[in-house]
Amino acid sequence: MAEIESGYRRKSEEDEIIDQVDTGGMESHNEKESEEVEMDKELSKLEEELQASGKKPFLAARIIPKPKVFIWFLASFASIGGLLFGLDQSLISGAELYIPTDLSIDSSRMSMITGFMALGAIFGALCVYPVNELLGRKWTIIVACLLYTAGGILEAAAGSFGVLLAGRMILGAGVGLETGTVPPYISENCAKRWRGGLVSLYQVNIDLGLLFGYIAAAIFVDVSGNWRWMLGSSLLFSTILLVAMLFLPESTRWLMRKGRKVDSYLVWKHVRGLETFEEKQEFFRMETLVLEELEASKTRWILLDFIRRPRCRRAVVYAIILQLVVQQFSGINSVLYYMGPLMERTGLSAQDAVYTSLIGGGTMFLSTIPAIYFMDRLGRRPVLLTLIPGVSVGLFIVGFSFKATNVKVEEGIYIWGVVIYEFFWGSCLGPTPWVVASEIYPTYLRSTGVSINALCNWLGTFTTTYAFNDMLDAMTPTGTFVGLYNGVVIFGGIYLLFFMPETKNLTLEEMDELFERPTKDIVHENWENTKQVWRDLVHFRFREVWKLS
Repeated sequence: MAEIESGYRRKSEEDEIIDQVDTGGMESHNEKESEEVEMDKELSKLEEELQASGKKPFLAARIIPKPKVFIWFLASFASIGGLLFGLDQSLISGAELYIPTDLSIDSSRMSMITGFMALGAIFGALCVYPVNELLGRKWTIIVACLLYTAGGILEAAAGSFGVLLAGRMILGAGVGLETGTVPPYISENCAKRWRGGLVSLYQVNIDLGLLFGYIAAAIFVDVSGNWRWMLGSSLLFSTILLVAMLFLPESTRWLMRKGRKVDSYLVWKHVRGLETFEEKQEFFRMETLVLEELEASKTRWILLDFIRRPRCRRAVVYAIILQLVVQQFSGINSVLYYMGPLMERTGLSAQDAVYTSLIGGGTMFLSTIPAIYFMDRLGRRPVLLTLIPGVSVGLFIVGFSFKATNVKVEEGIYIWGVVIYEFFWGSCLGPTPWVVASEIYPTYLRSTGVSINALCNWLGTFTTTYAFNDMLDAMTPTGTFVGLYNGVVIFGGIYLLFFMPETKNLTLEEMDELFERPTKDIVHENWENTKQVWRDLVHFRFREVWKLS
């Protein structure tokens, strides 16, 4: 009897727990329904205001009415800004083989022509915040296109060192402006489940631009005035981006920050859609957070939040180290800007150097395509930490290729090293810093934060291109690639292992909660996860290490 009574008591306790769970679930469901009813009422009011205002959907939305299709259209065309960035890196690599002879320019001035584009880009990056705040994301990109077009015309028509240098710096200002604007423009207009992949499109287009630049150089290498045609070919793509941006909308979050709620609703409705509870909730959470941040900014100089507010300080330190140190000082700009001269240095002729550069450009482009898929399925952290050792291996091979005593062996080892290096770099260090920069800053500081990242990008580019020839002379090619660049990659990988948080599947507003956590908690969590990963690897539990979501 005692056992039976005990069994009844256990059964009664289990039933009570089940009833509590059911009741809690019902309450949660009712709260969700109630919240959705309130949101629908507010959305109905916004729709009435929209109809009363007489505002029509932007032209591109009339052509592509489905939000899920339209967001890919928006991201694809906006990412052409990355294509322009990549084009310059590869076009100048081919053009600089012929410019010195045609314009009677010595190596010192040629270094200025190659490196001072980045100096113009630094100026453009410094202008990102004020121009974005004044004109918005869309019109900032349009201004960048105009600068890029003007610079491209001056480059192609240059008859002297001064005109060519001016064209390079004007073009650089346009590139600097768009690198700090395109990633947040895409990020602010897309859903969290697609954000990593869509922002990765920017890096894919950078690498597509690299490939197109090498192709253009190969096409025009035997044409009279070849370097002018090479540099002028970029005008085609700047024109495409300029025309496309005229048909695309403004950023939803920028519109909300400017008090244009109805306009923000109109864009969100066509770009994101408002059919699901999650989309409705994110729209109103975005509004609430934007208004709170704007109210707080009235009582203080918000730029100082990067120093005094721990959440912002953690984000900017992490982003700067990832972009300026790990990405830019991994040697990518030295390899890309000087691909032609480095190929020539291994013993190839100028023409063969241009043609062979296609191998590196093609590898870089193909390697970034998987990032679109894996950035959101695996996560930022697994992708970067899994592939960064390959970058190190590639740098070792490139560096030691110059020690070969046979020219043909040197050429083969060098090309092999470049292919390995660019394959792994393009899959991890290429897209990840841009994805991170577009998502980790609070809305009211996003323009400033991304402009800081763009500034870091171009400071690194300027340093590693303008001073590259001097570094080769001072440290030798092996010392530059193995000692300097590979050393940065190794120590950068160790830093990321401990300090890099995972930001996959978080809304831009949920990032605040992540970066409010103390750094020691993030380090402790990363260390525990790292130990678990090693245990899984030792026991061949690979599916636990690389989980697709």
